[in-house]
Parts: sequence; C-alpha cells; structure tokens
Amino acid sequence: MKNLRHTSLATTIKKDKALLEKTQLPIITVSSSYLEDLKGFYKLPEIDTTADVVFSRAHYSMALAVAVEAWGNKIDPAKAWVVDPTNYVHTKDWSGVVLTETIGKLLARAPMLKKLKDLVDKFGRNKLPILESITPPLLQLTKDIKKPILSMHIASGNILATQGKQVYQMITDPHVRADYLNEAQRDNIKFLVFDETTKADFFKKAKQLEKKVNPNQVIVTGPPIDPRIIKAGQTKKVWTNGPLKLVLTTGGLGTNKNELKQILQQLLPEMKKGSARIQVLVYAGTHQDIAHMVKKLALEENIAVNEVSETDPANFYAKGNLTQLKNSTSIKEKLNQAQLSLIYHPQIIDANELLTQFAFPWADGFISKPSGDMAYDAVASGSFLLTLQEWGEWELNIRKIFTKLGVAQKAQVADILTQLDHITTAHNKTKPWVTQAMQATHKIDQPFGCGVRNIVKTVQKNKN
Repeated sequence: MKNLRHTSLATTIKKDKALLEKTQLPIITVSSSYLEDLKGFYKLPEIDTTADVVFSRAHYSMALAVAVEAWGNKIDPAKAWVVDPTNYVHTKDWSGVVLTETIGKLLARAPMLKKLKDLVDKFGRNKLPILESITPPLLQLTKDIKKPILSMHIASGNILATQGKQVYQMITDPHVRADYLNEAQRDNIKFLVFDETTKADFFKKAKQLEKKVNPNQVIVTGPPIDPRIIKAGQTKKVWTNGPLKLVLTTGGLGTNKNELKQILQQLLPEMKKGSARIQVLVYAGTHQDIAHMVKKLALEENIAVNEVSETDPANFYAKGNLTQLKNSTSIKEKLNQAQLSLIYHPQIIDANELLTQFAFPWADGFISKPSGDMAYDAVASGSFLLTLQEWGEWELNIRKIFTKLGVAQKAQVADILTQLDHITTAHNKTKPWVTQAMQATHKIDQPFGCGVRNIVKTVQKNKN
C-alpha cells in the first residue's frame, strides 16, 4: 500500500498479510497502533519510548488471549496471527485516528462529558473517523485469506462479512449492541457469545430489528481470557490475613482517573504510617499523565514508588517466550517488598505483558471498572473485584453478574478505607468477604474459564 505514514510499514504490511494468509487462525482486531513493536517483530530498528495510539486494551488483550491459546508457550505465527489494521491507516486519514483517541481520552477524564459519550455509543459509533479509515488496509490485508477469520471488533466483522469472508464475530461482553446485527442476516457470519443469556439477548435484538438469524449462527463459547491469567488463578493462595495486595487499574483510554486519584489520596496516607496491611500496585497502562499523577501523590506523602518497567519487556518476536520476561525474578521480589508499585509503558504490547505476567499473579484484589477485559481477567486470576464507575451498559451487566457470583462489589470510592476494613474482617463467625470472594472465583460455572479454548476449537473446526 502507498501513502503509509512510515516507510517501515510498507514492509510490515506485506509480512502481516502473508502471515494472515498462511496461519491456521487469522485474527483481526481494532484496538491500537503498535508500530514500534511491529518493526521489532520483523527485525527492523524500533524505538521503545514512542507512544502508541490506543483506543482499547480489551480489544488488544482479548485478541492476544486467543492467539496465546493457539500458540502455547511461544509465539508461533503459523498457529495464529493477530493484525490490527489501525497500524496501516493512510497518512491522509491518520489525523482521524488521532482525533478518535483524543476524543476518547477527553471523555474518559471528564465525567461531565459522559452523556456525550453515551450519545456516541447510541447513535454515532458507525460515524467515528476510525471506522472509515481502517477499511482500505483491512480489505488489503484480508483479500486473499481463504480460512475463516476471527473478528474481535464489531467494525472489522461487519466489513469482512460484506466482502463474503467467512467470519466468526466475537461478542466480547454480556451485552448485544445493535451494531452486531448489521450483517447478521448473511450466512457467512457467525457470532461467539459470553453465555446463554447473551445468546437469548442476541435473538431478542434480531427480532426487534427484523433480522432473520439461523439458530446455528450464535455459539456460546465464554469470554476470551488469556490462559496465562487462568493458570495464575489456579495456583493463587487465598488471602486470610497479612498485607492485602491491591491492584488499581485504568483502561485503554485512561478511564476512572479521578476515582483512582481519590482512592490513592486515602490509601497513601494510611501506608505512610508504616502500616503493613496494604500493598498497592497501580496499572497506568500507556497513560503518562496517570503515571505522573501516581508519582506526584506518592512524593507528597514521601512514599517510594517501585516502577515495574523494563526496556522493551515483551518477548514480541517469533518463538518469543510467553511465560517469562527478562528480569522476572528481580521484578517479582521488588513487587513483593514494595508498598507502592507502578506499571507504565507507552506501548500497549509491553504494558499488557507487564500487567499479565506480574499484576494478575500477585494481586489479592483489583479496583477497576467492570470492563470486559479487566474484570474477566481479575476474576479469572483468582482475585476479588471492587468496581469503579461503569463506562457503558455492558459494564453494568458485568458488574451485576460478578456481584451475583459473590466475587465483586462496588468500590466505596469516597470511603475506601472503611470498606477495606469491613471486607477483611470476619462477621458473625463467617470468613472475611475477601476470603469468600477469592474462593468463589474457583466455583464459577463454565464456559467462563474455558472461553479461549472453545473459541479456538470452534473457529478451527470449520477451517478450509
């Protein structure tokens, strides 16, 4: 393709296209642009400090989760390959991509603008600049693929369905947006869903929209959760006493920043007292402003920050090790000793690897919005969940599901210390809620814990 924003992309798009055509499981997502790591994968010079453009950790991490299930312990493009057409948007359209990220970050950090975001969800999702921009590279990348394609984003699935491709569209949340049914009448698209309730919701929406959908088009698989996180949960020790290990997280656009600040303003003075009852790790993702906020608050309280960061930490290359990063032992030791730790990296692949390999195995509990990536991952890792403000109706559904299962409750943001005291204390001769919630994570019915396995099997059994 001509008119790409960097000369290296002319090389990487050819190589990505070739891998998609040859791989057993081609996966398409729309989440971010990770140019530097792409360059590194294909052995071109890369810069580890250049910031990625990121819309969604969920659509990256869930696509990766399916790939990891297919790969095993090492990256193997012959078994599965993930491509995000955002990387290959034309230079003339790139400003629209940046605008989409800028708008998203603004909405994420300004609660007063939340109603505007809700209007975008309801009426304008198909009008955002990014959707038109990704179409040319998406068509170029996939035009010669003969196998079924797994789509992890509504936009890519709808576009590919109109091109006659055999598409498996992942509905990542227990919520069916009308957009998912745009091309549902076609017999070349099937839908993979969270649970039976979501399946019923799909057919209810189809009836409302007068879409004729074959019952065999909708398959219950369970959600896509990284198998490395599931494995961490299987061996995690349930908290009964001692320091409570808390992870505070933001999302791909920097959501819940104000709530995170309010919570830290309560936790840090308590930690300053020398109390060993709480250890905190903040996942700032790719957001430098959130990382700076954490450091500033810590400096005000004279608390040292253990920065969990390495130069280009992800082993993102063919045969790269997916089970251990460099300096893992040292990083884990520092994490266990520190009162306050911070994960930040300007690039999504590296930030996500640090989160996956260090935060999920370490944590007793997460404080996060109930998103389709972080909430699933937290619970699958054997951790309890305190939920922040929801970002949409789908997250409200997730919170309700996990609350009913006994693994989550709403975070009392204005009085988090009282809540932590309450949930770590035994009441009426019962175990503390934290202990009960962590135990309950192991009792969640399938297909929650085997979603990635089901997804890979479902797509591959129909490959040509």
